[in-house]
Amino acid sequence: MVLREHGSKLDLSVGFQHRHQSLPRRSASLLAPLPGTADPPGRLGLPPWAFDEQELAAALPRRRDFAAAWLLLVDDGQSWSLPDWVELVCSRRDPIVLAACWLWLQGPQQLFRLRQQGITARPAEDLRQLRRDLHRQALELRCEQLWHEALARRQPLQRSMLGPPQQRELEQLLALAAGQEAPELPPGLRRALQAAHCAADSGAVRHLLVDLGQWDPHHLPSLHATTWETGFSADLEAEARRLIDRADGPCAGDGDRLDLTALHCVTIDDADTRDIDDAIGLERCADGLLRLWIHIADPGRLVALDSPLDVEARRRGSSLYLASGTLPMFPEALATGPLSLVAGRRNAAWSLGLELDGEGAITATRLARSWVRPTYRLSYADADELIDLAPPEDPDLAELHGLLERRRRWRLARGAIQMDQPEGRIRVRDGEPELEITEPSPSRLMVAEAMILAGAAVAAHGQEHHLALPYRSQLPAELPRPSELEALPAGPVRHAAIKRCLSRGHTGAVPSAHFSLGLPAYVQATSPIRRYGDLVVQRQLLAVQEGRPPLDAEALQALLDQLEDPIRQGLQISREDQRHWQQVWFSRHRSRQWSAQFLRWLRAQDGLGLVHLEDLAMDLAAHCPADAEPGDALIVRVQLVDPLRDQLRLVASA
Repeated sequence: MVLREHGSKLDLSVGFQHRHQSLPRRSASLLAPLPGTADPPGRLGLPPWAFDEQELAAALPRRRDFAAAWLLLVDDGQSWSLPDWVELVCSRRDPIVLAACWLWLQGPQQLFRLRQQGITARPAEDLRQLRRDLHRQALELRCEQLWHEALARRQPLQRSMLGPPQQRELEQLLALAAGQEAPELPPGLRRALQAAHCAADSGAVRHLLVDLGQWDPHHLPSLHATTWETGFSADLEAEARRLIDRADGPCAGDGDRLDLTALHCVTIDDADTRDIDDAIGLERCADGLLRLWIHIADPGRLVALDSPLDVEARRRGSSLYLASGTLPMFPEALATGPLSLVAGRRNAAWSLGLELDGEGAITATRLARSWVRPTYRLSYADADELIDLAPPEDPDLAELHGLLERRRRWRLARGAIQMDQPEGRIRVRDGEPELEITEPSPSRLMVAEAMILAGAAVAAHGQEHHLALPYRSQLPAELPRPSELEALPAGPVRHAAIKRCLSRGHTGAVPSAHFSLGLPAYVQATSPIRRYGDLVVQRQLLAVQEGRPPLDAEALQALLDQLEDPIRQGLQISREDQRHWQQVWFSRHRSRQWSAQFLRWLRAQDGLGLVHLEDLAMDLAAHCPADAEPGDALIVRVQLVDPLRDQLRLVASA
């Protein structure tokens, strides 16, 4: 409303609160002439045209009057001045009606357009499209409101009920929960998170998504979108079935295999292991000597170099071991079927025949592609019983144990480090975490020693033939003095003091000593179904046997470099998985306490130390007393645990 005009400016009373404002005369369009100076003052000292909301609402024509005017003008195409248009609508043109109609035009009405040139009726097609757009916008707004209300209620929802914009917001939340870089959250979504009492960080969003039924509480962010999560494609599964179908038929080199099916051998694995890489047996030679046989599965018989399955196995680098089970390097039906050493069936293998002297040194080696038929499959518990009882009708396992114990003493005499102790880990059965403790039983130690022996024999064979292989090595370490170790309690405390001095192992194409194994050279060669590097070893050995050029050191190192990232990623996922299930397990037992031994400081300035929980057979980080010393007895309890935030805080007290 214009209060007064002076010069080129107008003094205005703006809005129903009558806020004072000055405006250049050329920026304003008068709806009605300014009142004369002789006009009487209005209510409360306001000019006569200071209309309030009620007066304007009462002066506004009826909706049907506007509709009738639109019908008259829709095909007219002309622009009408405000006074003429108002007079057409309601046969009046007094200031209060002009003001009321002008405000109506500024509002959400759809029939007319108000422009500088005048007022025109909106064409019928434009009106229909506008109404469709407004209806769509109203639906989108309602969907957004319902979505944000659902976030605030934190109750399960069906993703299919969300519109495309809400699904995009959900994807942003999922990306945030997975720890991925995501665009800035829209303001409306941020307000909805605040209403749901949810901070915009990955841990809090995971809790929200679990409540909404959109996040598996045990989903691993590091596993997201990896080759292990996506699984094997339909084409790769079809290729695996094709290889299974042809497994019993002839393959290249089958006629040259050494037939060892008449020799007694057994496989020893955990009861739930399905992909069986190795078997061991004993041959009693005519001269009274005992020859130890170590048989390794030969997946290369079916899986050709650079075939689709070989390329996929190379992408993975190894099988992935999770608390809930194993994600195999090859499709499961293939890995547990014709690639495995199945008891009672003729299986393709690589076989090492080894003779040891009285101290445990290797005196003779035979390496060949072979056929083997394991007599039976044993669990470690079964094997322990046979070793302990040594029945006269089946003495082989007890004698194998004696041979390999002799070999272990040979390594210990050459500097190998023995740190056998129970190891605890969390396994998942039927969705629930369970503590599983693996004891260093006679059969486990025997099988481990057999695999180390095989790796040493293959490494020696590689050195003899100047063959590039993925040799595992470890630099020498300066260990604590014997007097220092003897002052520590035997077992985990002493082992922790040794472990902190050891360097990481290294894989390279050139042989080098392995310090903690006490070997001049070593190759991991006994798990070709589970480790791609072991399959590479077999291909290098085969090239030498067939007189073909194997990969030289440079080419092999390039392949090992290619395998490094997927192997590292697999280890990271496996560790994150075990850490998560440890947190879930502790969340189920948060009221308990455990006896522990202090091992060493991790970050003394933060009070963070490493402790051994004997009942769990685990070494874990805990906040410890400032004066804790290695070997001190402590009591450990859970102070904080939140698996969705990846948080576990253990506190130890004396």
